[in-house]
Amino acid sequence: MEIKATAKDTGLSATKVRPLADMVRGKKVDEALSLLQYTRTPKAKLLAKIVKSAVANAENNFQLDPADLKIVKIYVDVATSLRRFKARSRGRASPIHKHSSHITVIVAEQEG
Repeated sequence: MEIKATAKDTGLSATKVRPLADMVRGKKVDEALSLLQYTRTPKAKLLAKIVKSAVANAENNFQLDPADLKIVKIYVDVATSLRRFKARSRGRASPIHKHSSHITVIVAEQEG
């Protein structure tokens, strides 16, 4: 049984979060959380929060043991970006795109 947790419009660029998602994909939950704890970036803190949410969903809604859970799928999708303009010289403006992303974590029980 697959249980998921999603964070939408995180305010983090998808290209910056994807390497962290690749790092924990396929690992046991406790191993993934320890990896994210010692990764020195604020993005890892948010990703750990989403993994903990998926584990809590599995534990509270389906009475699964957190020690038996594994991250089956984790993906980061591009969300809408805020478009802003910054004033430049000679009365011009240059665009600023503040990127955002949707992060989805899916956990399931290990077989065996």
